[in-house]
Amino acid sequence: MVSTGDSAPDISATVANGEVEEFELSDHLGDGPVVLAFFPGAFTPPCSNEMVALQDHLGDFEDAGATILGVSADSAFSQNAFREEEDLEFDLVSDMDRDAIEDYGVRIDIEDLGLHGVANRSAFVVDDEGEVAYDWVADDPTNEPDYDELLDAVESA
Repeated sequence: MVSTGDSAPDISATVANGEVEEFELSDHLGDGPVVLAFFPGAFTPPCSNEMVALQDHLGDFEDAGATILGVSADSAFSQNAFREEEDLEFDLVSDMDRDAIEDYGVRIDIEDLGLHGVANRSAFVVDDEGEVAYDWVADDPTNEPDYDELLDAVESA
């Protein structure tokens, strides 16, 4: 698993931003910290709660110069529908091939729900140089990150 102090693996995927576009994490480095919020799946109550909480804190993160990106194995089309339903103003990265999920070491199976190879709920802050300045991985995928701690990490990055 990727930890604080490691070089952040690049992510090459598609992004749901109202459209569906190509995405490279490396293109977003140097413009302030990037928060990668991995989540198991769109349209599930814990994931909706987390993404709405990030939306509620979006102004604080933007004031700190950060970009928030949600990351899941959902298709970009599903993610755009999710963004619209939850009124999310930040982009969601579609990692359908699960490369980022694997590279960051957050792949899990949730047998009870029949979900295999999805992202465990986790958050990483990547600084301007591409180094992981903060990492958090849920012990239980229904747990949410401590948003104040995440914001503190962004402000320190």
